Amino acid sequence: MPDTNSIEASGLVREFKGGIRAVDGIDLHVAPGEIYGFLGPNGAGKSTTVLMLTTLLPPTAGTATVAGFDVSSQGPQVRAAIGAALQEAALDNFLTGREHMDLQGGLQGLSRADRRARGTELLERVGLTEAADRKVGGYSGGMKRRLDLALALVHRPSILFLDEPTTGLDPGLEARMMQLLRELADGSRTVVLVTHGTASLALCDEVVVMGRGG
Repeated sequence: MPDTNSIEASGLVREFKGGIRAVDGIDLHVAPGEIYGFLGPNGAGKSTTVLMLTTLLPPTAGTATVAGFDVSSQGPQVRAAIGAALQEAALDNFLTGREHMDLQGGLQGLSRADRRARGTELLERVGLTEAADRKVGGYSGGMKRRLDLALALVHRPSILFLDEPTTGLDPGLEARMMQLLRELADGSRTVVLVTHGTASLALCDEVVVMGRGG
C-alpha cells in the first residue's frame, strides 16, 4: 500500500460535455510530507484536478490514490484522511465562527469538550478569536478564507488541499497566512497548494506548472 500521506495519479482525465478536457492525462507523485504546488492561469485545470483528488468530482479516465485510497472507489476513506479549503467556502451566514467549529468537530466525532478546545485553538491560530462569536455573514472574504482553513484542520488531517489560500487577504494577513502554512507543513503533513500567483511558491518543495489541462 502507498504511504498514507502520499498522492499518486496516472493518466488522470476530466472531460466535460462537448468534449472539453479540463484535465488531460496528468501524472502526479506527491511524496509524504511534501508541499506540492500547482501553478497556472485560471482555466488551466488546477482546481479541477484538486476536485478529483478530494473525491468531489469523478475522473473521466485514469487513476489516483490519496492517502493510499482510490479516489473513485474509496471516497469515504479519502475524505477521512484529508482536509480541504477550496475556492468556495461552504459556510452558513447565520452561524458564528465558533458555531461552525463546534459543528465541524461534532461531524468529526469529537467530544463536546474536545471540539470546544479544538475550535478555540484553531480560531486563535487563524486570527479569528475576536470575531469568533460574530455571525459569518458579517465576515470579510479574507476572514471566511481563514475560517475555512480552520475548519479543514479540525480532525488533524494528514493531507491538506488549499486552493488559493491567500485570496482576499491584505498584505499583513497574507504574511500571517504564509507563516501559518509554513507551520502546518512540518514534515508530518502533506500540503497541496493551488495558486495562479508566485508569492506562495517559496513554500513549495516541488511545483508543477499547468496550462490547458496538463
